[in-house]
Amino acid sequence: MSQDIMQRADRVIAHTYARHPLVLVRGKGCTVEDAEGGTYTDFVGGIAVCCLGHAHPRIARALARQAETLVHVSNLFYTVPQFELAEWLTQRSFADRVFFCNSGAEANEAAIKLVRKYFRQKQDKRFRIIAMERSFHGRTMATLSATGQEKIRKGYDPLLEGFDFAPFGDLDALKQKIGPETAAVLLEPIQGEGGVRTPPTGYLEKVRQLCDEKGILLIFDEIQTGMGRTGKLFAYEHFGIAPDIMTLAKALGNGVPIGAMLARQQVAEAFSPGAHASTFGGTPLATAAALETVRTLEEENIVARCADVGAYFKSLLTTLKERRKLVTDVRGMGLLLAMELSVEGAPVVDACMKKGFLINCIQERVLRFVPPLIISREEIDALINCLDDVLGR
Repeated sequence: MSQDIMQRADRVIAHTYARHPLVLVRGKGCTVEDAEGGTYTDFVGGIAVCCLGHAHPRIARALARQAETLVHVSNLFYTVPQFELAEWLTQRSFADRVFFCNSGAEANEAAIKLVRKYFRQKQDKRFRIIAMERSFHGRTMATLSATGQEKIRKGYDPLLEGFDFAPFGDLDALKQKIGPETAAVLLEPIQGEGGVRTPPTGYLEKVRQLCDEKGILLIFDEIQTGMGRTGKLFAYEHFGIAPDIMTLAKALGNGVPIGAMLARQQVAEAFSPGAHASTFGGTPLATAAALETVRTLEEENIVARCADVGAYFKSLLTTLKERRKLVTDVRGMGLLLAMELSVEGAPVVDACMKKGFLINCIQERVLRFVPPLIISREEIDALINCLDDVLGR
């Protein structure tokens, strides 16, 4: 059955992914099932998307209620779940305004446009944005141009003009990149696709100070780090600072596509009617799912639980590092964790899959763990035993 499905899919779906030979048909909590009845504990979570796990009953009920009520109208009209979600986000963050879209790339695209519009309205010709080496911000032409990985950008020349790059964590290098046309600094508080790289102590605080001194904007891409993933609702909260603009997506809708760009009032007001838009941005269906997601995160104290379980998970990975010489580093925060190897990670991913665990490899040698925030200690223990066995071989 699975073989037939995969062959038929490969004939009609664009080959933009190197897919694992699994046909997943259902999920519940942190477990997914394939077409043959095999079950797997999911430590990928849709790549940090399914924060509440699969088929969460509260999200399913919210979707069903909204689907029977109102699925879509134009943003030419007001809708209730959209403003309620915007209220929830602004009340719990630095931001005053929210722009809704459909993905992280669209959220970052909106942030890039807002930066340019903001300075144009001030009659200021600044437009360049400094992003970080090894960063990832999306696959549109603008966000691709802002991504600091050559393998992602390769083959799409000419890229969009206006982006410079500095090494993540190097304040002096960042200072040297700032010029008269620099408008903003764009970075992930913790680099996700770049290898789960955390900032040096004091770095983000100094970047904030530098931006203030130079009169430029600070954008935090929290598409992967936001919505509780690091043990705080937003990763910037760990550092005692806030950006001027923040982008969200992934876990915001627990799998229902939605993105958001949040900004301070004085920056956000650069967008006037017609300056930017999205037909499907913030539909009643998507915002109802996201609203129930954030309410569940809060009401069930899942963010604090993530911090606790994440610390437990990281301690076990650190112990495993001491046991297995193939492991060269363990890093991350909350349930955004990584274990770097001295060898290619793909065989480890395959071996774990055969044993019933789904994990992810990035940057060739970095195993990334981004399970649902509801993952249990018992499920973590089972993965650690699996990894210990696989690495031991």
